[in-house]
Amino acid sequence: MNNKVDVILGLQWGDEGKGKVVDVLTPNYSVVARFQGGPNAGHTLEFDGQKYVLRSIPSGIFQGDKINIIGNGVVLDPLLFMTEALELAQSGHDLTQRLFISKKAHLILPTHRLLDKANEAAKGKAKIGTTGKGIGPTYTDKVSRNGLRVGDLFDNFEQKYAAAKQRHIEMIDSLNELAVKKGGEAVSYDGLAELEKQWMEGVEFLKKFRVIDSEHFVNHCLKDGKNILCEGAQGSLLDVDFGSYPFVTSSNTVCAGACTGLGIAPNKIGDVFGIFKAYCTRVGSGPFPTELFDETGAKIRSIGHEYGAVTGRERRCGWIDLVALRYTIMLNGVTQLIMMKSDVLDSFETIKACNAYKVNGQLTDEFPFSLEGDVEPQYVELPGWNTDLTKCRCEADFPEAFKNYIAFLEKELQTPIKIVSVGPDREATILR
Repeated sequence: MNNKVDVILGLQWGDEGKGKVVDVLTPNYSVVARFQGGPNAGHTLEFDGQKYVLRSIPSGIFQGDKINIIGNGVVLDPLLFMTEALELAQSGHDLTQRLFISKKAHLILPTHRLLDKANEAAKGKAKIGTTGKGIGPTYTDKVSRNGLRVGDLFDNFEQKYAAAKQRHIEMIDSLNELAVKKGGEAVSYDGLAELEKQWMEGVEFLKKFRVIDSEHFVNHCLKDGKNILCEGAQGSLLDVDFGSYPFVTSSNTVCAGACTGLGIAPNKIGDVFGIFKAYCTRVGSGPFPTELFDETGAKIRSIGHEYGAVTGRERRCGWIDLVALRYTIMLNGVTQLIMMKSDVLDSFETIKACNAYKVNGQLTDEFPFSLEGDVEPQYVELPGWNTDLTKCRCEADFPEAFKNYIAFLEKELQTPIKIVSVGPDREATILR
């Protein structure tokens, strides 16, 4: 029996609430697999009065009998992984039996963090606004064929590590020279020895887990009739190929990334769940056409608690962007939509939705090559619902104005909205 793989991913600039939905959907699956990204983004889950932030570990970990896989497309920092796993172990979730790690996942080295900071410092005012966790440099090493992988831990690792570290130090030194020339500061090596010591402890901890050839494992699971849910990190508009380049992440966050990040053939993809917020947010630098710089934006941020799960950074907030959503629905082949944080808009008299851009004076409903320059959002206004949606437990409880908002979105996006989230808790997730 050959089952299909379902994929769940974000359709905006990340932070759409994927973790909560994965946790809600996992009872239907035997395996939950993460296919790309690193610990620069977090999935926040809340239940039983507890809040958990997952960075590298798949969100299916809270469902007792599920297998969770960190795929080959993920970049893994052993130290951050150890910290995350130990925190979960303290809350009663033993991972060693249920979490498997791909041999082909690339390792984030301590010097990758310094390289990340040195790269940003050398760019001066043109910096991208990375989290400094070493994600970009790790993917750069992967693509330039200089990376170290989890499987290397078991084969002459000390020699491989020393060579990689030396190469990084030479790169950091030259970037530091550039940063100083531009009036910036050189990245210091202070603390590197201590970081390395902790990182090596993380490596030993990592070795306790089952390290697998994940592409074989996943395909054996499919042949055995197991249901698999693939989980992405960040959002589709941060995809290195299709996002708002260069203000993007370093991996393929779209559905195709599940194929390369886990070794799954395209014809094995089943349902694609696309998650979006009832509004829009973005973290870090980069263009954001519907961004609000006024009290409305501040109000959305405050009510929605829009601060980074890992970084604590203030998220930029704006109205929903249907041009961008139509684009990411197309790229991902989305079959079902999931709308998050609808309740954040409960107290707004009027809700706006951008359904076209004016780019250099020309009207378009297609996502352009670049969002830099003169991109002016064109809005449709809809009446707000002025109702506390967090009290709703089924679709029949929805106020008429909110039902109209959902119907409007489905018509614009030509895709059914199957799940609506009206609060942070598991119970506030309504299936339609």
